[in-house]
Amino acid sequence: MPTVGSVVELRRYPVKSLAGETLSAADVDQRGLKGDRRWAVSDTDGKLGSGKSTRRFRRMDGLLQLTASLEGDHAPTIGFPDGRRLSGEDPAVHAALSGHVGRPVRLISEGTVSHFDEGPLHLLTTASLAALADHHGAAVTTARLRANLVIDTGDRGGFVEDGWIGVTLAIGADLVISIRGPMRRCVMVELPQRELPPVSGLLDAIGRHNETCLGVVADVIRPGSVHLDDPVEASGGPFSH
Repeated sequence: MPTVGSVVELRRYPVKSLAGETLSAADVDQRGLKGDRRWAVSDTDGKLGSGKSTRRFRRMDGLLQLTASLEGDHAPTIGFPDGRRLSGEDPAVHAALSGHVGRPVRLISEGTVSHFDEGPLHLLTTASLAALADHHGAAVTTARLRANLVIDTGDRGGFVEDGWIGVTLAIGADLVISIRGPMRRCVMVELPQRELPPVSGLLDAIGRHNETCLGVVADVIRPGSVHLDDPVEASGGPFSH
């Protein structure tokens, strides 16, 4: 199988729509990176806090100003702009979150309603990031785009992962994933985040140059671990020959 790149960034977001954490390695199962989007901020009617409103989600301003990190199998630790850090196991976390977003909410673990917008894994390539920077007129940090894996493809070939739909990727020693489809973008990419100011024109650039899609969604075929610098090999689709 040809090598199409290597893993240069790993990011996990323990609580949906909160800022996440960078990793050097992670375990991956059928649901995705262990602990990714496992928790969410829930409104009183059960809708989950997000950067947009849909049937499952409700936009809650301010969530992106919070951080979430995991240690072992414990509930996430939530970081607030004033410096407070509260464990998700602390009963006070619900009142603190409610005060921050200005409405009664609770931190919940995933149940029957999935916390994912599209699928278990989100991938970006350095080629797509370079293409977006060219069209937008400025570099775009991967933290703003909230991908789980960034693959260094070693070129500036445009939105190369758009051609990977249906392709199987073997990552490192044992992880195998299948590329399901493109990741459609929303206004969330322009919103202010922890240590990131708001940005204008980014969603328009993605829309004009790549039909409002950036990156791809993947399903896990064979669970395994992933590490920085792991090689990524492709099979199927354009890599069949």
